[in-house]
Amino acid sequence: QVQLVESGGGLVQPGGSLRLSCAASGIRFDIYGMGWYRQAPGKQRELVARITNGGNTNYTDSLKGRFTISRDNAKNTAYLQMNSLKPEDTAVYYCNVRRWNIDYWGKGTLVTVSS
Repeated sequence: QVQLVESGGGLVQPGGSLRLSCAASGIRFDIYGMGWYRQAPGKQRELVARITNGGNTNYTDSLKGRFTISRDNAKNTAYLQMNSLKPEDTAVYYCNVRRWNIDYWGKGTLVTVSS
């Protein structure tokens, strides 16, 4: 079955950086687009960034320039590089893939930005 496992979250000070990873299994990783979403406490889950199977990317406007999504098809892994982190970036970050109109999600990784 499809499994997505996020890692790389943690506590970071404002202005710091983190790189999240999403390891995928049970799926032909190289033919599907991947996405990162986040859900802050008390808020709805929102799109952070998506990357197509060909490497084209799109971002939520407010995050452009600070976050970068990438993928390594040889490793079946998607990444989210997050720079210049702000307290409002605190959230659980989820990896997503849609296959045959079904959305699959990982369990998420918590990012806390605080001094």
